[in-house]
Amino acid sequence: MTTKAQTLILFGATGDLSRRMLLPSLCALDADELLPDELEIIGTARSDMSNSEFRNFAREAIEKFLPAERRGGMADFLNRLQYSALDVTTPEGYKELAEKVGEDREIAIFLSTAPSLFKPTIEGLAEAGLADETARICLEKPLGSDLESSCAINDAVAARFPEDRIFRIDHYLGKETVQNLIALRFANILFEPLWNSQHIDHVQITVAETVGLESRVDFYDGAGALRDMVQNHMLQLLALVAMEPPSSFDAGAVRDEKVKVLRALRELEDEESVTGQYRGGASGGKIVPGYDEELGKESDTETFVAIKAHIDNWRWQGVPFYMRTGKRLHERVTEIVVKFRSVPHSIFPDARLKPNTLVIGIQPEENISLSMMAKVPGIEHEGMTLREVPLDIRMPDAFTGKHKRIAYERLLLDLINGDQTLFVRRDEVEAQWKWIDAIRAGWEAEGKTPKTYTAGSWGPSASIALAERDGVSWHE
Repeated sequence: MTTKAQTLILFGATGDLSRRMLLPSLCALDADELLPDELEIIGTARSDMSNSEFRNFAREAIEKFLPAERRGGMADFLNRLQYSALDVTTPEGYKELAEKVGEDREIAIFLSTAPSLFKPTIEGLAEAGLADETARICLEKPLGSDLESSCAINDAVAARFPEDRIFRIDHYLGKETVQNLIALRFANILFEPLWNSQHIDHVQITVAETVGLESRVDFYDGAGALRDMVQNHMLQLLALVAMEPPSSFDAGAVRDEKVKVLRALRELEDEESVTGQYRGGASGGKIVPGYDEELGKESDTETFVAIKAHIDNWRWQGVPFYMRTGKRLHERVTEIVVKFRSVPHSIFPDARLKPNTLVIGIQPEENISLSMMAKVPGIEHEGMTLREVPLDIRMPDAFTGKHKRIAYERLLLDLINGDQTLFVRRDEVEAQWKWIDAIRAGWEAEGKTPKTYTAGSWGPSASIALAERDGVSWHE
């Protein structure tokens, strides 16, 4: 797909995602002259608004969530916006939407609604002639709560849209450092020959949050950390770290290699996962309540997960992938840590050599750091004094003058341009759910319930033991 969309329809246009991410991202793209000149943007939601009221709503959102230096000619962007009130469960509003779109337009549709509304929305679009052979559709997560519900959503979408016009979004794939992981691996001869079980001891992936439930009470208690974070974001990061070199940087080639990794994931043993739920403590210098207090009732939903995963293929046999994610943890950080093996023989008898470590920071700071052993300056009577030193590539420093972009900017632009490379294919989603469902089934069979941990800590002590049994310490 190479044609650019002429009309972008935003479902859920007055929601929190639109206000915080989508509208600011589109404005930033417009300021950088990256949007097609003819592109019109139509927002739709149940709220009754005029075009000018929606433009005022967008202006307030942009002024709050987009830095002033990135807004450019905001008035020009606002003039692209129209609004059409629509209850997606009734057919009446689709006719007005179709009239606003007009005829012979390349359409891109972004669904930021509850997954339960995907099917009626798609059927309404089809009946109104807005799901023709040129239209493409983007789906915001969650895409189901297990394999069965995910398949039902995918079937409903596939009934009207072929796979090459379905864009399943995972906003982590829009982050610069995540994309830089692909460049790091496949544009540098330094790493790829070492990127295997002969030279890598283990990999760690951490996605830690300091926040609690916030406004996601109803969704989160029905999902938990495993479904909310591991199933999508963390497994996508794992797949990018572990995949074989694709034949080209093409959507099909990249996604073919990712799905091979996901299908090679071994089912977990009983002792290879830890779940937790936070209790009251201190976070960010403030006293915060526990999960049960925020929820207002007792719950077995996990707010923390640590996993020791294995990929059963030649490249990664015997290399554990440790993953952890949780809410109300000590600090907000998302990073990938690649720990290389120790040198086979040290010629420095008095030095404590540390293995090389590659740290790919994704948030809050985007950076890449490689730790190496080096000689401490000075003159010694015997031997050398060695110390671990980091080689840092901090993205703002390396690319002076480049703006830090919102992850949705890249993904919205790719949707408009019809590039699926950074989107998730159906077989990827279903391979992820198959592995996650097996973990949950194991928990139920074991009667596993979350261990408590204090807000502001790094999770339950059992997660430390999960790694330390193998002589591994979490990177902190």
